[in-house]
Amino acid sequence: MVTTGLAKLLHDPSKVSEYERLGLLYNQASIDTSFRESADVLFGILQKRLTTLFGPQHGVGGTEQDNMIETDHTLHRRLGLPIYSLYSSTRRPTPEMLDNVDAVLVDIQDVGTRVYTFCATVCFLMEVCAGLGKSVIILDRPNPINGVDVEGSVLVPEFASFVGPYPLPMRHGMTVGELMNYYNQSFGIRCDLKVIRMDGWDRNAYFDQTGLPWAFPSPNMPTIETALVYPGQVLLEGTNLSEGRGTTRPFEIFGAPFLDPEKILSSIEKKALEGATLRILEFKPSFNKWMNKRCLGFQAHVTNRNRFRPYRATLAILSCVIRNSMEFKWSNPPYEYVFDKAPIDVIIGDVSTRKSLERGDSVFTIEQRYEAKLSDFLKIRKNFLLY
Repeated sequence: MVTTGLAKLLHDPSKVSEYERLGLLYNQASIDTSFRESADVLFGILQKRLTTLFGPQHGVGGTEQDNMIETDHTLHRRLGLPIYSLYSSTRRPTPEMLDNVDAVLVDIQDVGTRVYTFCATVCFLMEVCAGLGKSVIILDRPNPINGVDVEGSVLVPEFASFVGPYPLPMRHGMTVGELMNYYNQSFGIRCDLKVIRMDGWDRNAYFDQTGLPWAFPSPNMPTIETALVYPGQVLLEGTNLSEGRGTTRPFEIFGAPFLDPEKILSSIEKKALEGATLRILEFKPSFNKWMNKRCLGFQAHVTNRNRFRPYRATLAILSCVIRNSMEFKWSNPPYEYVFDKAPIDVIIGDVSTRKSLERGDSVFTIEQRYEAKLSDFLKIRKNFLLY
């Protein structure tokens, strides 16, 4: 059984005794083993020292379905504390939002993929706190898709955005605490950062092996299976393919009205799909792309998660769709507040991968081109692993 950073703080509140006023960045998936939200249980031990709450994309309640749908500032309905949205007119806390705190606790469930914006929110919080002389304390949680496997091209600095503030591969294999240490020390943020580490976490473990309860961290991340395919399938957000939003299995289900599933299956690089099976499927999204339109496509079933490489698999899918579908298109800007770059390039973090896909290059050829940068990252990453 894994003991989270939240559980360790609840057991020993003296870990934050030096701070008179504390804030908390969290959402509805920030729970203890009794399914209680961290705001409630922390208020129980901190009382009036917990002064301010902050919420990430989708809102503290996880109510907003899609990208670039902002949430308002509000009051916590049980505690009466102010909740400042960090996915509103600003993605960074203003100095005024931090007036009543000396340090901000961060209890957030990440999903192990760079594009997932929660860690960018924490990073921006650190940058502001560093300038104001305030501390950030990470209550660490597991990477749900394990802390070993690392995959994908490393973002190049000119593509820094809210879905990747600093160089990082798509699947990074780090916890929030590890990743924030990497950002803080490698890119000169200089925040007074502390990490309350977990006990009992095995880096090889997936979330369903931790003994912890799962709560969906965002509306379209309902299951651990969703998180497993997400490092690849999130690329579909940069295309006119439905990534399954508006279905009951987002990111596992994908397709479009113009797709020819049989042709895709017959011509895809089979080796790139190792550990997964694509099952032909018809579906109608209830919102988002192709809403209420009959789509032809697939459900991705992961049959061996230790062999499955989601980023590789989706690159192979995209390459095959480009070759076989005249109606396929890349999405137009904006994407997560980037208005001057193609969304697919923002998501991937470079231009070269898209151009390789358009040329019809093998996914294994594409991987070879970013192998050196990924290897360099892995060497750096070792210095920041806590478990």
